[in-house]
Amino acid sequence: MDAIEDRKIAGRGSVTFADEADIDEFVDTLGQFERGELSADEWRAFRLVRGTYGQRQTDDAQMLRVKIPQGILSAAQLQALADVAERHSRGFGHITTRQNLQFHFMKLDDVEPAMRRLAAAGLTTREACGNTVRNVTACPYAGTAADEAFDVTPYADAMSRYLLRHSLSASLPRKFKIAFEGCPTDHALTAINDIGWRARVHQSAIGSVRGFRATVGGGTSILSRSGRELFDFLPAGEMLLVAEAILRVFHRFGDYEHKQRNRMKFLIDSMGWTAWRRELVLALDGCRAEGIGVLPFDPDRPPVEAAPDWDRGPAPAVFDVASRLLEARPTSGPGLHPKPRAILPMMMPNGDLDRWQATNVRAQRQEGYALVVATVPLGDLTGAQLRVLADLSAVYGDGTVRVTPEQNLLFRWVPAVEVFELYQRLAAAGLSLPGAGTVADVTSCPGAESCRIAVTQSRGLASLLGELLHGRPDLVAAVPDLKIKISGCPNGCGHHHIAGLGLQGSLRRIGSRVVPHYFVTLGGGVGQREASFGRLAAKIPARRLPEALERLVRLYLAEREESEGAVQFFQRVDLDRVRQRLGDLESLAPEALVPADYVDLGETVEFRPEIQQGECSA
Repeated sequence: MDAIEDRKIAGRGSVTFADEADIDEFVDTLGQFERGELSADEWRAFRLVRGTYGQRQTDDAQMLRVKIPQGILSAAQLQALADVAERHSRGFGHITTRQNLQFHFMKLDDVEPAMRRLAAAGLTTREACGNTVRNVTACPYAGTAADEAFDVTPYADAMSRYLLRHSLSASLPRKFKIAFEGCPTDHALTAINDIGWRARVHQSAIGSVRGFRATVGGGTSILSRSGRELFDFLPAGEMLLVAEAILRVFHRFGDYEHKQRNRMKFLIDSMGWTAWRRELVLALDGCRAEGIGVLPFDPDRPPVEAAPDWDRGPAPAVFDVASRLLEARPTSGPGLHPKPRAILPMMMPNGDLDRWQATNVRAQRQEGYALVVATVPLGDLTGAQLRVLADLSAVYGDGTVRVTPEQNLLFRWVPAVEVFELYQRLAAAGLSLPGAGTVADVTSCPGAESCRIAVTQSRGLASLLGELLHGRPDLVAAVPDLKIKISGCPNGCGHHHIAGLGLQGSLRRIGSRVVPHYFVTLGGGVGQREASFGRLAAKIPARRLPEALERLVRLYLAEREESEGAVQFFQRVDLDRVRQRLGDLESLAPEALVPADYVDLGETVEFRPEIQQGECSA
């Protein structure tokens, strides 16, 4: 059965996002570059729009970013990703915080066949990088959450399709991000997007009307800013119209010269809110006159996601899943690799299932079904794991999984009576870690393993802290609302600005040598209406951060107020108190340093930071 043609399974009503003409154009343009008919700058600008990003390595090392609109992956698409991982990359792929999947250390000659394999399953890399409208993200619980206003999936899907290959989408001053959320909790992090859409329902004389609270100008990096309210309520039917008008204003007035200060938040600041809104109104008038931006369905009666009603076939045996993992071809290439461990039923300690169910399973709005999170350490999935996930999604779910901003995968429409069976098979695939959504569920960007502008190996630190916390359930239980997010540079791909405990890669020089460090920020988060950003509390050597984490937890437990969560505590605590607890960890007396302090986590040689010119804004 072709999953792209079967509208029951492929994205629950979606058809392909791919276009073979994109790949033909990529091949033709690459040929022009290789013949000297295009400059390096012209080639770079082109390939970025096609999702191909140069890594920090000087040899032929490319990162290929695959867009996963709304985070939805079908079983056939998981199989395609597995093929690309095994044939063209290191044997595994990396989930990002923006519901993409990336392959690292690819050769340029491998990009075309990888693109074609992905396109056969409906996936595209078009506008995944560069100064484009990036992947449109959405709440992974959309359509299944008990407290959502309505399912935002069809609206986000319509936005993705409207802007993909749009005449403005690849010619903007800088990257542009859009997110949709239907729940009171901002799972999609709309507050830090250029446009954030929060579902709302208004009652009118003719009945209920669907719409959105729209915010604009959110972002992190060197100017952290929560999106500003543009509309308290915008009828859903005007959603595409407004997005088009916002892009027109950004395209016309944005700064194309100063790449570090040309996101839309800077444009709004430089123009002033009143002047920017005036231009937006003019652009809206123009869009209306042209009759553009009409939704492809009735905005108040969109397609509805129904329960799976087809034969889902037999489940793979637990031992078969484990055998596939053990017999899989080994991963290869530089950097940290996933090392999944198959856990069979006789190996499961008492209490593992209870811990996992408490954090990784929740009831679905539809009676009799459950939502199940597969926790993915570092966001890395091997080809074998991707294939197992494809099979499990078809048998226990609705033929899809959803990628989350925490770099995990969500199974939906799992019959509640079959959760234990799914758990056993996830365990056999090395994907049964408990702690989803807890402090143990550490988020990290790729860091200096591959990124040109990263300072430190954020993945090495994430691995260290994750292993510590999974072995310390007491620490996890002490701070149930705390999240750790790590970025290897100030850009914030790891979302450290909005973490209860954020860590940003840095360095300090000791004579002629360099010690990898992290800025420690506290109290960040995303609320119902806006984001709050962490306050800088310390700058600590990388290898001392496990001790810093334990001290911060103890400080919270000792000085919290009644019923006060950890994030709330760190938002209000006097930072001098924090510095008193962490001050000795910041000290870098040369005589107190040991050789390991000069080696970044995840590395074996002495730290030699090399920050290159990034391609994010090329």
